Amino acid sequence: MKGAVVERPKRRVWTYEDYLRLDDDKRYELINGRLYEMPAPTPLHQIILAYLHHRFYDFAERRDTGLVIPSPIDVVLGDRYVLQPDILFISKERLGIIGEKAITGPPDLVVEIISPATVRRDTVVKRGIYERFGVKEYWIVYPGERAVEVWVLNDKGKYELFSVAEGEGKVKSKVLKGLEVDLKEVFK
Repeated sequence: MKGAVVERPKRRVWTYEDYLRLDDDKRYELINGRLYEMPAPTPLHQIILAYLHHRFYDFAERRDTGLVIPSPIDVVLGDRYVLQPDILFISKERLGIIGEKAITGPPDLVVEIISPATVRRDTVVKRGIYERFGVKEYWIVYPGERAVEVWVLNDKGKYELFSVAEGEGKVKSKVLKGLEVDLKEVFK
């Protein structure tokens, strides 16, 4: 099935070391020791990514708060967890997690743009991983619904909905205080 996420043949648990030895040009994520091939994104996905990256980057750059990086980039959250969020933000104080080959620790903020092939993985599985590893803010963008959810970690280390809009309206960031994104611009 074209566009589906493909899992590599089963083998013992994959590790980050195994992941680094892959010698093809495909994109993968490593989730709980299982390797998943990433399908190529759609044009709409990339248009949304480009707009959001520009907004986040410009905002962070003007305020000198940290660094915004678009995919593809490996985020290593453990020996069995390597994810590739669509966009990530690392605060100025935490830039030390940027390594030569990957981000080695949880970013302060990540954005995932949902595609039909990854909806469950992005909204359930990866959301749980980001929560467990302490990513402070998680944006989930739903192109089909023209909606955005912004989840933030509460005092107990659990995500709670901080900002949401569908169709129209604005969403805001807690990590990047003052950043608001108008859905009319995201989904034009």
